[in-house]
Amino acid sequence: MLRRLYDWTMAKAAHPHAEWWLAAFSFVEASFFPIPPHPLLGLMCLAEPKKAIRFALIATLASVAGGMLGYAIGHFLYDTIGTQLLAVLGLTESFPRAACYLREYGAEIIMIKGATPIPFKLLTITAGFIGMSLLVFIGASLVSRAISFMIVGVLFRLFGAPIKAFIDKYLGLATAGFALLVVAGFLAIAFLGGGSKQTDAKCAAAAAQVQTAA
Repeated sequence: MLRRLYDWTMAKAAHPHAEWWLAAFSFVEASFFPIPPHPLLGLMCLAEPKKAIRFALIATLASVAGGMLGYAIGHFLYDTIGTQLLAVLGLTESFPRAACYLREYGAEIIMIKGATPIPFKLLTITAGFIGMSLLVFIGASLVSRAISFMIVGVLFRLFGAPIKAFIDKYLGLATAGFALLVVAGFLAIAFLGGGSKQTDAKCAAAAAQVQTAA
């Protein structure tokens, strides 16, 4: 079953329209879509390692463009579309804390946190809501998305053939290893991420006040 799914996905990743799908997924994920484009990017890079950097660049630019849509939603449409969107995505409780951190640290949060599993759409909508400078937001988003996508592209461009050969031979082992890495990444962010204790306490208190008021 896993092997058939892998072969089917690899075929789709090498499809002539795969780049358009990658751009579309990257765009909508940055503003409202819940599924990240990284799995598709990884499989496309795996299917055609020589085009890995091109694929990563497409994902980066499309994600930044989608982030601008998220920014616009937060800035102009938060009371109507923004609140409903956050509720659907399950990010309502995270929003006050994100706003607090963005006000405290600005672009640094987008550059660092945007490269983590924290939903990028939460940062884009929040940045628009607090009125962050659009130029600063775009610059920080470029850095963030480049870290997130270009590293994948460079690694697959350099080591794509050996990686593909390993996965083709040891698909089950590779899948288990990837799952462990994802879990380890979330745990590391939970224990090591964040700013100073004072800021953490301040933002946690702000989030608690909003939840109490609601």
